[in-house]
Amino acid sequence: MRFEKIKNDNETKARAGRIITEHGAIDTPVFMPVGTAGTVKGVFHHELENDIKAQIILGNTYHLYLRPGLEIIRAAGGLHKFVSWDNPILTDSGGFQVFSLAANRKITPEGCTFRSHIDGSKHFFSPENTVDIQRAIGADIIMAFDECPPGTSDRNYAGKSLALTQQWLERCLKRFDETESLYGYPQTIFPIVQGCVYAELRRQAAEHAVSFNREGYSIGGLSVGEPAEVMYEMIEVVTGILPEDKPRYLMGVGTPVNILEGISRGIDMFDCVMPTRNGRNGMLFTSEGIINIKNKKWENDFSPIDCQGISFVDSYYTKAYLRHLFVAKEMLGAQIASIHNLAFYIWLTREARNKINEGRFNEWKKSMIPKLKTRI
Repeated sequence: MRFEKIKNDNETKARAGRIITEHGAIDTPVFMPVGTAGTVKGVFHHELENDIKAQIILGNTYHLYLRPGLEIIRAAGGLHKFVSWDNPILTDSGGFQVFSLAANRKITPEGCTFRSHIDGSKHFFSPENTVDIQRAIGADIIMAFDECPPGTSDRNYAGKSLALTQQWLERCLKRFDETESLYGYPQTIFPIVQGCVYAELRRQAAEHAVSFNREGYSIGGLSVGEPAEVMYEMIEVVTGILPEDKPRYLMGVGTPVNILEGISRGIDMFDCVMPTRNGRNGMLFTSEGIINIKNKKWENDFSPIDCQGISFVDSYYTKAYLRHLFVAKEMLGAQIASIHNLAFYIWLTREARNKINEGRFNEWKKSMIPKLKTRI
């Protein structure tokens, strides 16, 4: 994998670039739809590629390991072939899922023992076997195994957690370097910078990660309970240390406002379940603000979902029809909302890239953020 930086914004740290992988190029800034178990919920791949214009999707190591399991993925020839997706794929390491299973896991220096949320069976993740698992899944970009402390962690816990993540990173990189891809194309591993909400820990983590000179870097452990302004402060600390010529991935973040604020601070890659999860519950993100499509006010509104015509669904379906589908509990409603929201997130990052190239990013961002915060 390689990264080409194309243009820096004059007023912020925003930049436009391109990531080159064996499965294709990714223009940055980029939003990556989350395909947790090998599917972006409710969305066909041809919609992802041709209408939503997703350049890369994310798979979840924890979920894919449990179901369908590595044996089936290997037999299919890797995740790309199993799910029929020929474009780039990124996998997380399972660290965040382990964090979220607090009642059903035990962390030691060796790794993490946990129980499956599916059947209660007992499993073990270590730095070494999470690399092996991601080798078997076959993603183009994989993550080092980390512990993700809550945003409310005290300094003592956060420090111990970071020390563990740093030990695990060294073991992950050693395992990665002594193994090879299983499917005939190269894979890349990103270290994950942790450190909770403590600037000195974030600096320490970033400097440690950079010392290994990898092709890209991830920032984890944000948007997990801390205030947004603290999150932005931590991003600034980390991006001030990460190299300019490598992509930066902010994991699991977030709202459209979070994404624009992240881009302005030098972030290149984003993922979040919010477009599909919130879409399935009737929340739509639009260029004019946030809509709860279940509200009665949309009952007789025959205008498009978004006046920008962001997705093909805007050309076909009105707010009134989409509200009807949600009220009637029709499956199509959740599908339309998911497609629209994903298309909006990708439109937003694509527009950000265009404005960076035009030298107008900061002006555009300032005009967009009040709209993105508005509940219509």
